[in-house]
Amino acid sequence: MGAVEDLSASVTGGWINLASGMDGCERIEAFFSGQAYEPHRHDTYAIGRTISGVQRFHYRGQVSDGFPGNAIVLHPDEPHDGQAGTEDGFHYRMIYLDPALVQKALGGCRSLPFVPGGVSDDPRLLKAIDDIVAHMSEPMEALQYDDAVFDLARALEAAGSSAGVRRIAPSDYRAADTARQYIRDVAGEGVSLAELERVTGQDRWKLSRDFRALFGTSPYRHLILRRLERARAAIIAGQPLVQAALNAGFADQAHFTRHFRNAFGITPARWRTLVQG
Repeated sequence: MGAVEDLSASVTGGWINLASGMDGCERIEAFFSGQAYEPHRHDTYAIGRTISGVQRFHYRGQVSDGFPGNAIVLHPDEPHDGQAGTEDGFHYRMIYLDPALVQKALGGCRSLPFVPGGVSDDPRLLKAIDDIVAHMSEPMEALQYDDAVFDLARALEAAGSSAGVRRIAPSDYRAADTARQYIRDVAGEGVSLAELERVTGQDRWKLSRDFRALFGTSPYRHLILRRLERARAAIIAGQPLVQAALNAGFADQAHFTRHFRNAFGITPARWRTLVQG
């Protein structure tokens, strides 16, 4: 695993550093003043720590503030935005964690842990987050990362217990996970529920219900986010925005931009500026 890439941008209002990738987990460190992200939603957990300043966001009908010493935990596919709570701006570290990893750590038989309000001071959760984000410039060994994800999943479960984490019964985790992997393998192509039904052997509508309960989003949303991941990797590699969009499976630039903004709260061009300068 490599160190954090030197991709910060000297632009007014903010910068983003991208850490080298780990399976199912994207790590970033960033600074913003003023408005950072428009309302958006992605199919991963957004979990992190505010290093300095006040990280303010609208989430599930309320305004929450993340201060140094708090954990921020945003559930998959929940709309939210982001802005500085003071004129000084805010500096933060965040991971975007695939909910499938949480399911695997918890045994694949529960609804995803939910932390009310998106902010927690649970000490176990804070430690579990720090194990992944405290040293962003350092690589993580494979076993170290697996242990950290396990501890984080258990901490999420404990911190979210008051929200009524429940058993899902009945559910077909095997079929839902097979569908998830199939979508990831063919993300650049069209996929239908009928096709997922054929691949998994499960009724399409039950499969759709189980997928949403287990992974926090719909099969189609999962497909779109995988295409966006491919496009972002291509942009970092230097591809023009139009080419990156087409290669990832989007019909045109407008289609790509709309989905990118809905998922990440900024346009592809703005994101490229922030990470590449």
